[in-house]
Amino acid sequence: MSILDVENLEKSYSGFQAVKGVTFSLQAGEMLALIGPNGAGKSTCFNMITGQLAPSAGRIRIFEREVTGIAARDIWRLGVGRTFQIAATFASMTVAENVQAALFSHRRRWAACRWAARYYRQEANELLTLVGMADQAARSCGELAYGDVKRLEFAIALANEPRLLLMDEPAAGMAPGERAALMALVTRVARERTIGVLFTEHDMDAVFGHADRILVLNRGELIAEGSPAAVRANAEVQAVYLGTGALFEATQ
Repeated sequence: MSILDVENLEKSYSGFQAVKGVTFSLQAGEMLALIGPNGAGKSTCFNMITGQLAPSAGRIRIFEREVTGIAARDIWRLGVGRTFQIAATFASMTVAENVQAALFSHRRRWAACRWAARYYRQEANELLTLVGMADQAARSCGELAYGDVKRLEFAIALANEPRLLLMDEPAAGMAPGERAALMALVTRVARERTIGVLFTEHDMDAVFGHADRILVLNRGELIAEGSPAAVRANAEVQAVYLGTGALFEATQ
């Protein structure tokens, strides 16, 4: 079943067209990668889908509901999770408290009092166990290595019980082994929970190792779409990445 449909999406800034007529869909449980050189329009597409940017033209449907131009929080309430290229957590709070705060928000409750940390402990611990961070629950987020912050961000996103997860460079800043482990975890959780995942990533091992399909943007236009093998063999994609070696050296 299609859970995200993007139709002729466009974004212009003072005559500059950052995204040009992008159309694609995402199925439940599918890992869909969106790749392209820097400045290709990937983050702009993400920000339009999540309601942080209003499209200049086009339509966005999530779970068969028209969401074009609605507020980001309303999209999130539909069951959409989001992680960011630069992970954001509450540094002064513990790892567990960050997840508990997300659980409070998901359940539309808030307790601005000293007893708030007593709530949702079990649920927070289950999510931290899932991402391999249960042993760090009591640590301050300000003490975490960046790779651990990215795993915590994934747990926070899962607190919203998403059916659609948008991940902007989920493995950015992580060591190679950490990147592989995180992407394997995301893929497994997506399969088990039938979550559709749209992700951008510069690490081509992560893209070609975990994506079911790949979309390639260049200068705001979608130039290729298909299986990893089909995208790797696409002549226009090869021309876009020619000289960087990024697409082919990492995936041979």
